[in-house]
Amino acid sequence: MDISEGRAFVGDNHTCIFGYERIKAAPSMSVVYYVLDGDDILISTMAGRAKAKAVDRTGRVSLCILDLKWPLTYLVVYGQATLESNLEQTCTVMMKVGQIMSGRPVPETAKPMVEAMAKREDRLVVRVTPEATFYTPPVHLDAGNDGSKLQHGYGESLPWR
Repeated sequence: MDISEGRAFVGDNHTCIFGYERIKAAPSMSVVYYVLDGDDILISTMAGRAKAKAVDRTGRVSLCILDLKWPLTYLVVYGQATLESNLEQTCTVMMKVGQIMSGRPVPETAKPMVEAMAKREDRLVVRVTPEATFYTPPVHLDAGNDGSKLQHGYGESLPWR
């Protein structure tokens, strides 16, 4: 996978594992949906969640972008993260995520309900600006394959730009 293929992979998928460093424990990971804003990756979360607190504390995250079709393929994105509390932007991200989750557009008439939810849940947007990626080509066994020709290789780090 080269840089342009990596960017296309991130644009074609909208589910990732959000990883961040915790203060006194092993790193944390959670599955989240994301949308794009140019090259940046936007994720909606609640201000009181550990994700938001970690972004505020360290400003660095890892995202394992998932292709949910088999064979499972992924791309890890490393980046700088910031918190943004613009209500209009938060609602836009929430509506786009709703479309991803449901498979159909969220009607504009739902916007007041989404805005009320954003306020009630104290939601904000995590903006991740990618710096580098890491890709490992998938290795799989086909049905009936005994694995005798299976070979594992090393992944490679790629800059985002």
